[in-house]
Amino acid sequence: PPERKRFYQNVSISQGEGGFEINLDHRKLKTPQAKLFTVPSEALAIAVATEWDSQKDTIKFYTMHLTTLCNTALDNPTQRNKGQLIRAAVKFLETDTVCYRVEEPAALAELQKSEWDPIVAWAEKRYNVAIGSSTSIMGPNIPASTRDTFISHLASYNMWALQGIEYVITQLKSLILSMGLIDRHITVEKAVLLSRLEEEYQIQRWGNVEWAHDYDLCELRARAAAGTLFVHLCSESSTVKHKLLQD
Repeated sequence: PPERKRFYQNVSISQGEGGFEINLDHRKLKTPQAKLFTVPSEALAIAVATEWDSQKDTIKFYTMHLTTLCNTALDNPTQRNKGQLIRAAVKFLETDTVCYRVEEPAALAELQKSEWDPIVAWAEKRYNVAIGSSTSIMGPNIPASTRDTFISHLASYNMWALQGIEYVITQLKSLILSMGLIDRHITVEKAVLLSRLEEEYQIQRWGNVEWAHDYDLCELRARAAAGTLFVHLCSESSTVKHKLLQD
C-alpha cells in the first residue's frame, strides 16, 4: 500500500544473530515476504530506523527508499544471483544516456558535448577503458574489454551493494553517471542534472509544467541519493557507535 496509518510510537534497533534488526515498539519489522528484516550494518539499520521514525500520522511507503532497497535485497523477488545483477547493470552501457548525442539543434549538441564529455573522459581514465559517444541511433560501439572491466569492478561489491548500484543506474539511465556518483566524483545534484540534460534544455527554452518539473526533480534526487547511500552503507565494515535517535 502507498500509505498506512502509523501504528507504532517508538523505533529502535537491536543486534540479532543475522545482523541488525528494526523494532517498531515491541514488534520486529518484517519484509513483504514475512522474512525478518535484518540488515548487515549498524549504520544502515540506523538509516532505515530514521525513515520509519520520520513518518508522521501515516506511513508513506513510497518515500522510504532505503527500506524498499533492503526489502528487495532480503526477498530478492526476481531471484537473481550476483552474476545476473552485474550483467543487468553493465547492459546499461549499450543505452547509456551520456553516450547518445544529437546533431540538431546545435545548441543542445554543444551542451551535451560540454557537459557529458568530461564525465565520459573521467570514466575512461578512472577504469582505463574506451567508451566514446555516438549520434547514431545504434549508439556507440562499446568494446568487449570495456564491458569486462566493468563486470570485474562490479564483482568487487557484495550482493546488497549491487542491488543499490542497479537501482541508481535505473534512476539515472546511466552506468557512467552512477559510477561517478558512487565514486564521489560528482554530487547527486550534478548526476541528476546530467541525466536530465535534454529535458532541462527544453525547459529552459519552452518553460515547465508548474509543480510537475520540481516534483520530478526532487523525487529523482531523493532516489539517487538513497541508492548511493545504500551502496556505501552496505559496503561499510565499521559500525556506528552513536545511540539511535538521541534526544
